[in-house]
Amino acid sequence: MENVIFKKLNAINVNDKVEQKSNGSVNLSYLSWAWAWGELVKVYPDAVYEIERFEGKPYFYDENLGYMVFTKLTIENITHEMWLPVMDGSNKAMKKDSYKYTTKYGEKTVEPASMFDINKTIMRCLVKNIAMFGLGLYIYAGEDLPENVSEKPETKIEELPKEERMTDEQEFWLKEHGADFNKMLDYDKKTYKTTYITKKTADKVIDKITKDNKWK
Repeated sequence: MENVIFKKLNAINVNDKVEQKSNGSVNLSYLSWAWAWGELVKVYPDAVYEIERFEGKPYFYDENLGYMVFTKLTIENITHEMWLPVMDGSNKAMKKDSYKYTTKYGEKTVEPASMFDINKTIMRCLVKNIAMFGLGLYIYAGEDLPENVSEKPETKIEELPKEERMTDEQEFWLKEHGADFNKMLDYDKKTYKTTYITKKTADKVIDKITKDNKWK
């Protein structure tokens, strides 16, 4: 039964529903929880999910480690669990109070977690839980299409050698000067057919910001 469920859900092409967010030099892909749940119940209307609670709260908290949320999803009497830490935009664990950490570029601050952060993480956790049953799982595997879809993407995405990608030093400088990473990623995807920001584009943007500060 579990194999049947997985094959059905894994065969659904979610490419046109994938949303993307830039996190520095990496382009992250994810699905809306509302769309993922809607597609799931179209196929399995009796699916049930549960948000695990700890002393009545929808999260577990450890002063040293931060917040963690947990979900359970049951389809046809088969249950899978999923968990996800509450993190900021730099993938640092969020805690009750703000804290600082040191990088080679200087000191950084992680803001305290809010209920908005916890709620957002719960729904992201649910989407990953759904993926355990097959729907959108190939996104997390870095693939382009589900197994039974034979058509190829119109644009072939090339793997960019590390030495041609934006460097850590460029990324830090651009962040400090408010560069638009999403715009840069879109440019490189169209120009160089890659999902990475190239060193060439980073240099161009740094040059523009230095000269006239127009790339914002």
